[in-house]
Amino acid sequence: MTQVDAVRGRRVLVDGVLRPATVRVTDGRIAAIDAFDAPAAGRVLTVPDSAYLLPGVVDTHVHVNEPGRTHWEGFATATRAAALGGVTTLVDMPLNSLPPTTSAANLRTKQRAARGQLAVDVAFWGGAVPGNLGDLEPLWDAGVMGFKCFLSPSGVDEFPPLAQPELVAAAREIARLDALLVVHAEDPATLEAAPQTPSRAYADFLASRPDPAETRAIRQVVAAARETGARVHVLHLSSATALDVLADARAEGLPVSVETCPHYLCFAAEEIPDGAGEFKCCPPIRDRGNRDALWQALLDGLIDVVVTDHSPATEEEKRRGGGDLQQAWGGISGLQVGFTAVAHEARRRGIDVERVSEWMSRGTADLVGLGHKGRIEVGADADLVVYDTAEELHVDAAALAHRNPISAYDGQRYAGRVTATVLRGRMLDPAGPDPAWGRQLTRPSGPETVTPR
Repeated sequence: MTQVDAVRGRRVLVDGVLRPATVRVTDGRIAAIDAFDAPAAGRVLTVPDSAYLLPGVVDTHVHVNEPGRTHWEGFATATRAAALGGVTTLVDMPLNSLPPTTSAANLRTKQRAARGQLAVDVAFWGGAVPGNLGDLEPLWDAGVMGFKCFLSPSGVDEFPPLAQPELVAAAREIARLDALLVVHAEDPATLEAAPQTPSRAYADFLASRPDPAETRAIRQVVAAARETGARVHVLHLSSATALDVLADARAEGLPVSVETCPHYLCFAAEEIPDGAGEFKCCPPIRDRGNRDALWQALLDGLIDVVVTDHSPATEEEKRRGGGDLQQAWGGISGLQVGFTAVAHEARRRGIDVERVSEWMSRGTADLVGLGHKGRIEVGADADLVVYDTAEELHVDAAALAHRNPISAYDGQRYAGRVTATVLRGRMLDPAGPDPAWGRQLTRPSGPETVTPR
């Protein structure tokens, strides 16, 4: 890991515009943004003319799984993968670890597990589950970024879903705290009524998670926001049929935001092989027309941000049932390649990288109140990524830094790749980022709000 005093490039994203600039760094922060040819002392990183200098990606939807399921993923492997993919800050989800982050004591357990292992900065979500209403304020005071809940079974028994009255009660408490409620929105009754046929056919799995499951659940989330005034955020939107519900909520003035994910933007149901558990996620990847509608919603500003929902598991879990997609674990490993995949697909569609950065850096940072992340401006953390369109990324799942060598992105070729990542002024070593440099972030009362590494 090497300290840099300035980074110089012809295409630097400043205030939403690409321009030549020299970004000066002091004590891990951006101290000045000068002209490209301004004199600079110390170690200067010069970006190739074929590359962009962008703010580090802020991924607010990552399942690290440590402690308890570290054999699925852990802090060391997840944050190294993040660094290699241009992600300089991630927010860890409260489930799939044991214990789940549903109390302040459990948060402290997770923070202890993370110490000394972080290649990038990490913050944490709290969980809202049945029976922990009294734990929400202590978790908020302990520094979580907000609270996640499910409306349908999560896949792990220790993180059960909220029924509608429990959702409203949690939303009311979260509104009192002026916190953010983020929701996995699939309606359990709709899922129970759908055919759950044991099958290797992706079409059968898709039929088991139909569009109305999302639309009906999102109506419940909107109703809770209307009743309580809580700020709510719909996680991993898959179905474009729900966009009208979200548009109406926005028109009503309700505090509702929404995200989607690289796999929904880059893959389509028609292209997914049968029995390929690496593509299984909930909600599912839908058809090409749906994919196009999600892209249009991003361009229209109806979808706010793009996050990976990196949800890894062992190959055994992903191949459970010998390819029966009802039995395979649902989740896609994409932390290391998500930004590159979206930037490639955006470029293919004629969409500038500036928009991609807005969706995956500044927008996500603002979602969780990390105003010193996700932007190149004076006073912000010097978190930077070099993305070079003259380079090609050929994804080999076995070569990814994720703990388990299974990913839907295996075999993909992308025009462009991340060639350097800078965290608070230090260039991370691609051969093995120093895990000691990443910090644990807590809910910001200022940019220095951190817990011990």
